[in-house]
Amino acid sequence: MKQKITFVLSLLFGLFFINAGLDKFFHYMPMPDKISDDMMKAMTGMMAVTWLMPLIAVAEILGGLLIIFPKTRALGALIIVPIMVGILLTNTVTDASGFPIAAVFTAVLLWIIYDNRAKYAPLIEE
Repeated sequence: MKQKITFVLSLLFGLFFINAGLDKFFHYMPMPDKISDDMMKAMTGMMAVTWLMPLIAVAEILGGLLIIFPKTRALGALIIVPIMVGILLTNTVTDASGFPIAAVFTAVLLWIIYDNRAKYAPLIEE
């Protein structure tokens, strides 16, 4: 039962990040109507660095794909961690309206990391 729950959560999590990454290339999702001034300034600053959004998009797509499959889930989580930190900080500092969703996705990522903790042991052994 635990494996099925983990698979479903990983599948949804991975598909979310694949969708977010693809949207950065193809812009098929509409922008929200009401965006705070602080969020608009933050997004404008990020868009000014022309290589940043494509890099984030590739990391989201790659991390999302890797998280879906149990064999590569630990690597996918490592790729997604810095992106998730950015999402969490943006929704904490700049505009808190998306914080509940960011907190749920952070909890799922932490569960995936905890579930794969044995695979990370060689990284931290002395």
